[in-house]
Amino acid sequence: MESKKITLPGEFPMTSIEKVQGFWEENPLWSGETNFEEGSEEFFLEHRKVYYEDCFGGSFDLRFLPPPRKNGQSIKILDLGCGIGFWTTELAMLGYSKIHASDLTNKALAITSKRLELFNVKAELSLQNAENTSFEDNLFDHVNCQGVIHHTPDTNGAIKEISRILKEDGTASISVYYKNFFLRFWPIIQPLGWILYFLGAKLRGRGRDHIFKQTDAAEIVRLYDGKSNPIGKSYTRKSFISMLSPYFHVEETYLHFFPARSLPFKIPKFIHRLLDKHFGFMLYASLRKKCAE
Repeated sequence: MESKKITLPGEFPMTSIEKVQGFWEENPLWSGETNFEEGSEEFFLEHRKVYYEDCFGGSFDLRFLPPPRKNGQSIKILDLGCGIGFWTTELAMLGYSKIHASDLTNKALAITSKRLELFNVKAELSLQNAENTSFEDNLFDHVNCQGVIHHTPDTNGAIKEISRILKEDGTASISVYYKNFFLRFWPIIQPLGWILYFLGAKLRGRGRDHIFKQTDAAEIVRLYDGKSNPIGKSYTRKSFISMLSPYFHVEETYLHFFPARSLPFKIPKFIHRLLDKHFGFMLYASLRKKCAE
C-alpha cells in the first residue's frame, strides 16, 4: 500500500515549487492592487509610497541595511526573491554598487529590470530558486531576503542555502510573516474581524475582499498574497530563531508592517507607528553566518 504523508497540527501541507512559481508568474507583487499600468513610473512610485507608509510605519529602518565593513570596502549583495525590485532599487539608490537580484519568476525579473531602468540604477539579474540556487559557495557578503522563505515549501532548505552562498562571517537580513498577537488570538477576537468587515475593511484586489471574515488564522496568512496563493506561513519568534540558529548568529529581531491601508478608517500616524513596532505582521532578523569549526 502506498504511504500517505500525514500533516501534523500546525504543519503547512507541502506544496510544489512549480505551483508557487506559477502563482507568482501570474500574480506579481502589487498587481491587482493598483489602477496604474504594471511597470509604469506611477506603478512603482505608488508601490514605494505604500512600502514606506504602510509596511515601515512611515520611515525606512536602517537595520534593514548591510552592516558597515572594515575600511569602508564595497560588498557584494544578493537580493534573493527580489519580487518587483523594491529592495534592489532602494539598495542601489543608497549607493551599493555590487548588487545581484534573483527571483523564482521571469515576470518579477522583467518588472525589476524596468524599475532599475526608470530609477537609473543597475543590478545583475538571474532566475533562481531560493531553495537551490546556482550560486557557488561563499559568494556574497550580504543576502537580503524579505518576505520570501515563508512562500517556499522547504523554508529550512532556503535558510541553509542562504548560509551556503554567504562568505564566512557574511551577514543577512531575512523576514517572514510573524504570528503576532492578532494571529495567535484570532479564534477569540475574530468577531472584531466581522465588525471591521461590515464597516468596509478589506485588502484591495487579488481576491482578498473577505479576508477579515476568515475564521482560520493560517488561512488569513495564505490569503494575504492572493486567493490562489498556494502557500503562506507564519512563525513565532521562537520558531523562527530555532530555524536560523543552526546556520546563523541571530544578532537582532524586530517587527514591522501593520497594514493600516486595510482598515475602513484612517488612524493617526503615531498610533500606526506603535502598531507597526509592537504588533507588526513581519518579523525581521539581522544575522551573521556561523563560521565553520
